[in-house]
Amino acid sequence: CFMTSQNHGYAVDSSTLPDDWDVLFTNANDQTNEGIIHNKRPYFSVQFHPEHTAGPEDLEFLFDIFLDLVKNPNKLSPKQLISDKLKFTDHPYGLKTPKKVLLIGSGGLSIGQAGEFDYSGSQAIKALREENIQTVLINPNIATVQTSKGLADKVYFLPLVADYVEQVIKAERPDGVLLTFGGQTGLNCGIELEKKGVFKKYNVEILGTPIQTIIDTEDRKIFSEKISAIGEKVAPSLAAHSVEEALEAAEKLGYPVMTRAAFSLGGLGSGFANTKEELKKLATMALAHSSQLIVDKSLKGWK
Repeated sequence: CFMTSQNHGYAVDSSTLPDDWDVLFTNANDQTNEGIIHNKRPYFSVQFHPEHTAGPEDLEFLFDIFLDLVKNPNKLSPKQLISDKLKFTDHPYGLKTPKKVLLIGSGGLSIGQAGEFDYSGSQAIKALREENIQTVLINPNIATVQTSKGLADKVYFLPLVADYVEQVIKAERPDGVLLTFGGQTGLNCGIELEKKGVFKKYNVEILGTPIQTIIDTEDRKIFSEKISAIGEKVAPSLAAHSVEEALEAAEKLGYPVMTRAAFSLGGLGSGFANTKEELKKLATMALAHSSQLIVDKSLKGWK
């Protein structure tokens, strides 16, 4: 099938065509005739506009064929030219199923902390095993569902830091890696490995959310810019990399403000500040965990 722009209100009845004329195109929606072609003479026509106006470029080549026929009307066969252009060799796209996948686990949990990443990671391992994919897990926390005996094919009780993960990748040579089941620690580790070129070095494919998408959504400034680019309204904000920059940003935006640390889940380092003193305290705490702080105009109380 081909996509075209179309505005005609009539169609040629295919059953009334003379012997020397054949159907060239048929509408896939209502089966009406969309084009005719002469078997011997260099004549053909279509009921749609190949590219008269902006739109799909599927049949733009019809203009090229027309120009070729004008230049050489007796030497070229329009039917043959169009047939050659319409030939399509089907190359079925086969999804490459990985044989071995590395999963960066949930890591340590504090008392009272929710274990959603432990749960989601264990479900991911079960899903991979159902597809007969070998699973390798890195998780330093022995008291998790993920590390239960018989769940993952191989478990490494190692810290979720780039150097240790690279050692596991070097030893296991997985086909793919899942980064989104390890919470903020897993995401940060994946970004660091990507920057160091580890995934490219060992030919490991990122499964699920791409690294660049993770960076774009984790970096508050980039995310705000991308939201603005698609025309969505966002609260006025400025990025800061130090307490002084945060204070300057708040002066420009006007108090009260809200602070959010980049590359952190669960609101770590975020809060509302009504004064310089409150902002200084929040910024100091947030920048201890992240290199970037976003200062937003407070929308507290808005509906």
